[in-house]
Amino acid sequence: MQDKREFSWSVILIWVALFAFGLTSIYSATQGEVSQFLPSYILNNFSRQVLWIGISAVMLIIIQFIPPRIFQEGAYLFYIISIILMVVTLFFGYEVSGSKSWLRFGPINFQTGEVTKIATILAAASYLTSRRDISAENLKPALMTVLIFAVPAILLVLQNEAGVAIVYLGILPVVLFWSGLPYGISALMVSPALIGYFTVLDWRLGLLTAVVVTIVIFLLQKRVWLTVTSLVFGLLVIVGTEGALHQVLQPHQRARVESFANPTLDPLGSGWNVLQAKTAIGSGGLQGKGFMQGTQTQLRFLPEQWTDFIFCVVGEEFGFIGAAILLLLFALLLLKLLGMAANHKHPFAQLVFVSVTFLYFIHFVINIGSATALLPIIGIPLPFISYGGSAFFTNIILLAICLNLYFNKRSLSIYR
Repeated sequence: MQDKREFSWSVILIWVALFAFGLTSIYSATQGEVSQFLPSYILNNFSRQVLWIGISAVMLIIIQFIPPRIFQEGAYLFYIISIILMVVTLFFGYEVSGSKSWLRFGPINFQTGEVTKIATILAAASYLTSRRDISAENLKPALMTVLIFAVPAILLVLQNEAGVAIVYLGILPVVLFWSGLPYGISALMVSPALIGYFTVLDWRLGLLTAVVVTIVIFLLQKRVWLTVTSLVFGLLVIVGTEGALHQVLQPHQRARVESFANPTLDPLGSGWNVLQAKTAIGSGGLQGKGFMQGTQTQLRFLPEQWTDFIFCVVGEEFGFIGAAILLLLFALLLLKLLGMAANHKHPFAQLVFVSVTFLYFIHFVINIGSATALLPIIGIPLPFISYGGSAFFTNIILLAICLNLYFNKRSLSIYR
């Protein structure tokens, strides 16, 4: 008797609700009173987003008819092609907002770093599926996986897309942990983000965080070499963060970080976005000011409010209730994807589900953290909400692959 296949319609409904939120917010941010201040190409962003949603929906349907083994067997080839495209972009791409990360094919413009997310996730999942012997004594598979993620991350930094590179590196510890990397080493991989975050606020907080992380790692692993490595590594992160703030970062990048720690230092300059973002969200109150009634939004107090600061539009015009509904939808999507991973028996599919879940999660945390002044402004779009064809297309392709793998979860013979 043939096994019954399952298609997760609930995921589709959540996706539709999310992009409906996005379209509503993009329309308000570009078509109201603000339109008199905006160039024509921005006024067309709503129409472009509708077009991208239509294209993405068609691709979602097409991907459901692809044999799932293709995603695993073609992962390395896809990865190599995407890396080549990133190198080509580095030399022959064109620059947008200071980042040389775009390629143009006729009327289509896209960010190669976005497409490479798909290839990197599939390549890492394929490799780790064939190497399930990660341990404290055998770190070779983990190091190879680090290389798979590091290559596109380095290319992104060279393209001046450090924010997107952070997303790649953020997925890495989770994928390795799911593949069997010990708790202590996994915590060591996560520690730079925590230590660096608190070092930006105050180097003494960074030092305290490094000590706490070292103690936790010792309790988890009880290995002297790992404990010593953790402490030394933490100190290096503190020194490196302080050095980057004062020696490496460009003046505008340094000002952005400093405004996160204290936006009132330059309220009309580097602190402007942080203060206006908090004002927009806070002024929404419980129910919001109403669709296209937000003063911060309609008078364009925030730049790029249809992309990086889209959550501010939601908070101001739909209030706490609207923002809470949006957060709930994201939480449901992430929980559904983790549930798919738990219910699937094949390690390749599990790794893809986990990678996609945390890719969305990192985007979600960074975007909303930036909008609420909990994190420095990095410039990461909110999945399915922010305007942006390349990001939207990439996110829906990843979601479509997850749906395909889940639909075929009982046909394990199709995997090698």
